[in-house]
Amino acid sequence: MVVSVILAHPNKESFNHAIARTAIEALRKNGHDVYFHDLYEENFDPILPWEEFAKDAPLPAEIERHCKEISSAEGIVIVHPNWWGQAPGILKGWVDRVIRPGVAYEFIESDKGEGIPNGLLKAKSAIVFNTSNTETEREKKVFKDPLEAIWGDCVFSLCGVADFYRRMFNIIVTSSDGQRKEWLDEVRQTIDKYYPDK
Repeated sequence: MVVSVILAHPNKESFNHAIARTAIEALRKNGHDVYFHDLYEENFDPILPWEEFAKDAPLPAEIERHCKEISSAEGIVIVHPNWWGQAPGILKGWVDRVIRPGVAYEFIESDKGEGIPNGLLKAKSAIVFNTSNTETEREKKVFKDPLEAIWGDCVFSLCGVADFYRRMFNIIVTSSDGQRKEWLDEVRQTIDKYYPDK
């Protein structure tokens, strides 16, 4: 199985990087191939130019490669912090440029984009690991947990990925080394559950 792992955090010493490394190690240990992109390391350009809007628009080689990888991936793992209830801008730009019509979804032939899309992604499951400095109940009650809706309803469901799991690790800023070790063990267990040894 091929699994695409997308990481969006600018600090290489961050817990997000540790999560991504742990997920990749577990995937490879289970015999899976991995497409890995550290968007900050790659200096991914998040700006979607007008010239790329059309379904059949010619794409830069980098974007074409991302599109081919995500459309062929059988699983998806995304790792990012919760910033203002959203993903970092670089990851939002990745969604804008890569999760595009003809790659991740399509509309029926006579539809102009006002209807319900048909998902095209091959992946049967997607996992999103988030970090936050907001307590879980406050996130849900005060902020309504927007990341759950963004990834689960607005991205993966729309693109045909039926099995979606998201885990928020918090509160990062006060977490101990022992707590982080437990969380990384949970990352391994989650990968083993969704992408077991083949």
